[in-house]
Order: sequence, then C-alpha cells, then structure tokens
Amino acid sequence: MQGQNQQQAYDRGITIFSPDGRLYQVEYAREAVKRGTASIGVRTADGVVLAVDKRIRSPLMERDSVEKIHKADDHIGIASAGHVADARQLIDFARRRAQVNELRYGEPIAVETLTKEVTDYIQQYTQVGGARPFGVALIIAGIANGEPKLYETDPSGTPYEWKALAVGADRSDIRDYLEAHYEEGMDLDAGVELALSALASVNDDSLEPEGIGLATISVDDQQFHEHDIDERKAYLEQFELLASGDEEIDEPEDDGEQ
Repeated sequence: MQGQNQQQAYDRGITIFSPDGRLYQVEYAREAVKRGTASIGVRTADGVVLAVDKRIRSPLMERDSVEKIHKADDHIGIASAGHVADARQLIDFARRRAQVNELRYGEPIAVETLTKEVTDYIQQYTQVGGARPFGVALIIAGIANGEPKLYETDPSGTPYEWKALAVGADRSDIRDYLEAHYEEGMDLDAGVELALSALASVNDDSLEPEGIGLATISVDDQQFHEHDIDERKAYLEQFELLASGDEEIDEPEDDGEQ
C-alpha cells in the first residue's frame, strides 16, 4: 500500500522523477499512443512509405475526417498514432518550422532537422509544470539530399531513426513482421507491399481501401504523394490483400485516439 501511495504522489507531477528514475506521466503518454490505431513507416532504396489504419467508430462518420497522414512539406510526410488533438498541434508546429526554414534559408528543411525541432518541442512538456506530455507518436518520413529518411518521435521527446517501424496498437506484432520480411535495397513498390502486408497481418490478412491510408515520397521527384482510394484498391488487389467485403472489423473505442 505504501508503494502504491508513493507512485500516486509522483505521477501527479510531470516535473518530478520518482525514486527509481521514472516520469510516470511520460509512461502514461506512451500508453495513450498504444490505444491509437497502427501507423507504419518503411524506408526503401527508392523512397519512403507511410501506411495507416483508418478504422472508424461508426458507419455514420465520414472516413475522410480521420486524418492520420499529413503533408508537412513538399518532401516530408508525417503519420501519427495516439491522441488526435495532440497530433494536430505537433503537425501544425512542424509545418510552421518547415516554412520558417524555407523563408530564412531559402531551402527545404532537412528531415532530421525537422524531427529534432519537433522532439525538442515535445521534450519541453516533460519539464514544465502545469502541462502534460503529448500523448502521440509521429513517424516523420522524407527525402534529404537524395536519401530516404525515416524517424520516430516519442512522448519523452526522443528521436529515433529507423529502416521500418510501427507505432500505435499491435506495435510489437507488426514490428516482428517487419523484422522478418524487411530487405535491404527493396524498391518503392516492395516497400508498399511490406507496409500493407504488415498492416494486414494484424487485420485477418485483409484490408479495405476505405479503411487505410497510404502515402509515398519517391527519391526521383521528392514529392509527397497521398494515394487516393482507387490507387489503394489497386495495390490491395495486386498484393492479394483486398477484403471480401463481408468481414466484421473491430471498431476502436470513442476516446479521442486514432
């Protein structure tokens, strides 16, 4: 009982470390990320891929209103998992930083630079009293000097660079799938297949084009491209991942996470 009371005392203050060196509010923010539907990023030799699960809570909801993939700059895309409102704040911050860099230096912002500016902003909310951490993780993907880049932001404010990763629900299972099937030097289409197959692996090995989001950034044109429903359906048919249409899909709870 004493240990429980001690934890409750420390998890009320975001700026206070517990005696064992933990920030409980940051750990709770990571739990909020796990409640969001999955987002996946894959880096290939030809570009980067972002794929997300866009399952909705009700057939009355407009699917286009579920935003999990965002354009931060012409050459950078961001996918999110976790608390939707927190994600929107960080996306807006990233877009402003990209525009400031363009105006100040006359060149597009580097993917790593933008990631570190976002994580520096996130980290401030682990030190300021009266505020809480952001309950969201971002996958920031783009092209820098002709090289594909893929980063993750954590609620603690730590940036990580990856070859392939997943955030949100079923992260461990999807990561195991990515580790088993990722190959160095794969092309962009193979990266799309890997991302969609990994997402399908936790969705009964089938997907609906309306229930996913997909974006790519190619080394050739270095332009963010979000694929429309016809393109998504074509990919699912090509990779034999298209759902039959009569399968029931578990709906996420209505708690502000996506």
